[in-house]
Amino acid sequence: MEFSEEILQTFRDNHKTQFLASQFDLLLKQRTESEEMADADPEMAELVKEEISNLDAQLDSSYKEMEKIIEGDKEEEVKPYGVMLEVRAGAGGDEASLFAAELASMYLKYAEINGWPTIRSSVSATEAGGYKDASFEIMGKDVYDHLRYETGVHRVQRIPATEKQGRIHTSTASVAILPMRKKPTIEINPTDIDMEFSRSGGAGGQNVNKVETAVRLIHRPTGVDVRCESERSQLKNREKAMIALVAKLEMAHEEEQVRKHAETRKNQIGTGDRSEKIRTYNFPQNRITDHRIKQSWHTVEATLGGNLAPIVETLQSVAAGDGEEGVVAELNDDEL
Repeated sequence: MEFSEEILQTFRDNHKTQFLASQFDLLLKQRTESEEMADADPEMAELVKEEISNLDAQLDSSYKEMEKIIEGDKEEEVKPYGVMLEVRAGAGGDEASLFAAELASMYLKYAEINGWPTIRSSVSATEAGGYKDASFEIMGKDVYDHLRYETGVHRVQRIPATEKQGRIHTSTASVAILPMRKKPTIEINPTDIDMEFSRSGGAGGQNVNKVETAVRLIHRPTGVDVRCESERSQLKNREKAMIALVAKLEMAHEEEQVRKHAETRKNQIGTGDRSEKIRTYNFPQNRITDHRIKQSWHTVEATLGGNLAPIVETLQSVAAGDGEEGVVAELNDDEL
């Protein structure tokens, strides 16, 4: 039985497989000694034949177990350990910024319900109390699986508090769920990145207003930029900004790949493109409609309050291919 010495050395070097590798080496030594005994004394060959067979079975089992652990490590490197939530106000002025803030609050409350830690990366607030744009880190191995289908344009229909004639206004906000991975799926040339420093605009004590700790990174070839101001250290903000930039560039790359293969791609959930209109929140009719699966829920307040599970679970079920056909949405573009 032959085993690759190079792969065995990998097992010995990995802390997760070191113990198994040491046991494997002992078994391998026993097998070698048994073979040498059989070669030296033909009368012993038949006696150790069964022992060698048992050792082979143990070696094979141990080797496969170590392979499985190493493969699991590789999957962990690719699997997102969290996401960068990016919310941006769209059409609709102040009402759009207020809606953007409500969407961010919805996801943060959903994260709290699930026990996922969150960190505010950067927020650009408006005088109305909403968000022009904002980004947050949500940490957890399952976060991306839950929120991956939230990327796209969200639309709200309601009567703004400032509307005196009772007219329904339509506003939009875009959401991007950017997976953060230990090992990037694309390569970025450091010389393509420009860096800017500024004072943080959020809470954080005297240091925030006196030292330029906030970091902005710009990827020149694509124009993609990110800003991070959550840490008091410029170095830590730079590290976090780099993670966010990689996540944004990875998503842009994935969107481009999806568009290239759009004709052959069959996915009821949609492309995951940030420009795709995915959902409408209709306050007068207390109805949320997901346009991709043609399904509605009459739970606007509860959903914006963080009870996003029914929608998330439905989208996951449809994406897995075992969901029932959604209820045809009552809302259509003629009602706008």
